Amino acid sequence: MQKLLLFVDKVSTWVGHAFSFFIVGLTLLISWEVFSRYALDDPHAWAFDAMTMMYGTLFMMAGAYTLSKNGHVRGDVIYGFFTPRAQATVDLTLYIVFFLPGVIALTWAGYTYAAESWAINEHSSITAGGPPVYPFKTVIPLAGAFILVQGIVEIIRCVICLRQGNWPSREADVEEVDVEELKKMVHVKDEDIAKLDQFVVRQEHGK
Repeated sequence: MQKLLLFVDKVSTWVGHAFSFFIVGLTLLISWEVFSRYALDDPHAWAFDAMTMMYGTLFMMAGAYTLSKNGHVRGDVIYGFFTPRAQATVDLTLYIVFFLPGVIALTWAGYTYAAESWAINEHSSITAGGPPVYPFKTVIPLAGAFILVQGIVEIIRCVICLRQGNWPSREADVEEVDVEELKKMVHVKDEDIAKLDQFVVRQEHGK
């Protein structure tokens, strides 16, 4: 079972990493449009739609990835003091009452919107000659499906935690730098950093 859970984590992670490159394309598109608009006096009517669709795709396709890393916003002020079993009870209740109905509705409605959009060859009406919308609307059910599968994995994790008393492991990923661990790795103490700060200050005053 644990191998299956980690496999789903890996798939969600891969999808999240793959779509994260949209931010590079979005940055390049915005930069080019700003240059084209103000330097070349040649704005493109479709650029705003394209930017919105790229950002929306990035945002939605990162949902399952964020869920797999337990990274969605949560009120940890009280939750963090709960025992693992109490946390699992709260999570399981919220998953069943709110998450599953909401994501299933999102996936089904998104499928309907996408099917209708493909059927009428829908294009954006915000600007004249707007880009096609149907590829973007297809992202809605696709993202919903990934989030739903990852949510089922999280529900299974809740059940395992209720039985064993501890949370099962997750797929490892990039984490923020732990400053204290970094100090230990490079054998640097707080006193060394303080001395370096004093040296820099003396050098600045010497100038």
